[in-house]
Amino acid sequence: MVFSEPARTAAHPTSAPPASSTSAAPATGITVYGCGRDEAVLFRELAPRLGVTPTLTESGASEANAELARGNRCVSIGHKTRITSRTLRALSRIGVRYISTRSIGYNHIDVEYAASLGISVENVAYSPDSVADYTLMLMLMAVRHAKTVIRRTDVHDYRLHGMRGRELRDLTVGVVGTGRIGSAVVERLRGFGCHTVAYDKRPKTAADYVPLDELLRLSDIVTLHAPLDADTHHLLNRRRIEQMKPGAFLINTGRGPLVDTEALVPALESGRLAGAALDVLEGEEGIFYADHRNRPLDNKPLLRLQKLPNALVSPHIAYYTDHALRDMVENSLVNCLEFESTHQHD
Repeated sequence: MVFSEPARTAAHPTSAPPASSTSAAPATGITVYGCGRDEAVLFRELAPRLGVTPTLTESGASEANAELARGNRCVSIGHKTRITSRTLRALSRIGVRYISTRSIGYNHIDVEYAASLGISVENVAYSPDSVADYTLMLMLMAVRHAKTVIRRTDVHDYRLHGMRGRELRDLTVGVVGTGRIGSAVVERLRGFGCHTVAYDKRPKTAADYVPLDELLRLSDIVTLHAPLDADTHHLLNRRRIEQMKPGAFLINTGRGPLVDTEALVPALESGRLAGAALDVLEGEEGIFYADHRNRPLDNKPLLRLQKLPNALVSPHIAYYTDHALRDMVENSLVNCLEFESTHQHD
């Protein structure tokens, strides 16, 4: 199992041709699916500078709207919509040959099947600081019982009982996956003076690497930064959750299915684990990024977690900063330009 994020193969935006060098050439087209309002602003600002003509739609890519990409060999997709085999076939039929996903992970698209259809798929790099900062925030919120503190003060209960926290310098933090984001988390933890251990089949940073079982046994906090694939699905299953140090905290800003939620919830309810802070969750699709205030939620583990004082849940938002969003958009455009420049005679 390799736990580092997949390496981006497209170049950094600085390698893109300047606007002046592309102005005389026909504009390259790209269809952008699942384009949020913030992203749309950036695509409209940056695309003309790079000589790219964007077609934007808020809808995720599907068999029904594949026609929006007709005439464009490149499309950009977000991580919020699963790209089905039927969608890939529809895109292939109208001439799409390149997909840039505005994410680090590929778990929402079958890359091998896309390749069998003649479609290349690449991810984008964006500021790892966005997720690393958020991860440290969740750690601090978890060990300082922030959910309980805020709930009490919201109802004017200012007592201290049950809210004594712990200091990071007194704890051992286990980092699972040390790619760009995991390594950025390790760097930040050094400033807190805590003992850090790490697990990755391909060590990439200066850290005390140990086997996963040992990391779980030693760590007061376990934070997950592994990509999601067949090997890492339910990486923290019931057996491994039971191996965790009693009273430990779990932080997940990677992907929801890295954790067996059905096994995690009882460990939190019983107090076997002291707490969890989860920015991603199994079954989040169709729930996160939507307003469900007046609609029932069909996710029982999520409802159980939200009732617990020792479980924090946020809606897959760790990546969402102005810096990271600009990186995603710009690198999507650069990826497209580089594909066209290297496949112009295909």
